[in-house]
Amino acid sequence: MGKDTELVTRKSDHIKINLEQDVRSALTTGLERFRFTHAALPDLALDALDLTQTLFAKNLRAPILISSMTGGTQEAESINLRLAEAAQATGIAMGVGSQRAALEHPEQAPTFQVRRVAPDILLFANLGAVQLNYGYSVDHCRRAVDMIQADALILHLNPLQEAVQKNGDTNFAGLAKKIEAVCTTLGAPVIAKEVGWGFSEQTAKILFDCGVAAIDVAGAGGTSWSQVEMHRAPDEFTRQLAATFIGWGISTSDSILNVRAAAPNLPIFASGGIKDGLDIAKCLALGASLGGMAGQFLKAAAISTEKAIEMIQLTKRQIEVSMFACGAHNLAALHGKLTTHS
Repeated sequence: MGKDTELVTRKSDHIKINLEQDVRSALTTGLERFRFTHAALPDLALDALDLTQTLFAKNLRAPILISSMTGGTQEAESINLRLAEAAQATGIAMGVGSQRAALEHPEQAPTFQVRRVAPDILLFANLGAVQLNYGYSVDHCRRAVDMIQADALILHLNPLQEAVQKNGDTNFAGLAKKIEAVCTTLGAPVIAKEVGWGFSEQTAKILFDCGVAAIDVAGAGGTSWSQVEMHRAPDEFTRQLAATFIGWGISTSDSILNVRAAAPNLPIFASGGIKDGLDIAKCLALGASLGGMAGQFLKAAAISTEKAIEMIQLTKRQIEVSMFACGAHNLAALHGKLTTHS
């Protein structure tokens, strides 16, 4: 199988495995350690809460992100369009999956191009940062942004996933300097994102110094991409290698706190095992600006746009009820409302 065919097959495999297999990390998000202090007399009206914010010059009606998932296949195109229609209807942010396939095969670009159904959403382009060590340049990054008329570019970091794949791209040496060059010259904000193993304070500081405009922590506790790779491993050696790392990573809650310590004013997107709006509210209280989910929205969008809208509306209402029941009238007021429990 050629490298090009392998790329498309991998995309299709990822959708199928995420829909059909249990690929959860053995770790938890750490959010179960936190609870909101209940306010029996909140002095608020539930329907008067303010969930809005402006991010990268776009107005959001709720602090929800449809996390980067897919693209590059016909099935992915219909899912992306449904997700984008739902994001447009509800006023939330969305990221697309890695656009490498479309840069190398322009005929696949329409599977990522969702502006035709979502002209107003905060939209993130996406490339693997490691590709900067495999021939990609700032120009490739700019093409990814232009391809989908994105507001910002996600550069995702996935060293463990690459290391447990057969023939993965594992040269991460000197990558910080190249990320810095993209941040300096792209002309659009750059977001650094893990894919499910989180960030240490040290790595967050390095990325902040590179000039990233936000960090999506994608902490451990949700989908484990080593487990995904285990399910698509071509041989027993690779399967066992991938299976070893089911308990690897830094939890989502610890990752948020690590980034906050390294860069107090940097926008943080919380993702990795976020299961509902209560989890998002906890992440916002810890210092995040957005909470991202993928699997729940993928499963809903695989059915219909309407199901995706319903899932977003439920998630938003869960955030609202969390805010109401702890006495927070807006997103900033969530800070300080959490207590820890062992």
